[in-house]
Amino acid sequence: MSDWIRNQSPSGLNDQLGPLQLAWIGDAVWELHQRLRHGARPGRSDHLHRAVVADVRADAQSRLLTWLEDRQLLDSQELDLVRRGRNSAGRGPRRADAAVYGRATGFETMVGWLFLNNPARLAELFDHLEQAGSNP
Repeated sequence: MSDWIRNQSPSGLNDQLGPLQLAWIGDAVWELHQRLRHGARPGRSDHLHRAVVADVRADAQSRLLTWLEDRQLLDSQELDLVRRGRNSAGRGPRRADAAVYGRATGFETMVGWLFLNNPARLAELFDHLEQAGSNP
């Protein structure tokens, strides 16, 4: 399911974007990945939409990040991207847990950076998450 990412060419935007811009891109990449994943199954659009929303919520992204960390699947650069995104996140929405929101922003920052700079590695991580059921 992650072949669409694997076939991307690195953009070379190394340090031109800050953590929040990378998180913004990463959020879009993660949502598109989930739409492609869920859209491959038959279903009504409202059910598909709810399934995608459940997978792109901050609490789901935070759980996925924990799963990757617990299995030590992230290298030091990826962990640094997560840290930079988490530290840039701010408080988040009023009803959201700030720690969960920060971890989700860290996940999105890493996804955005990898999409732009190392799509093959991003596809590898998404494959790991896919094997775990994408919502461990």
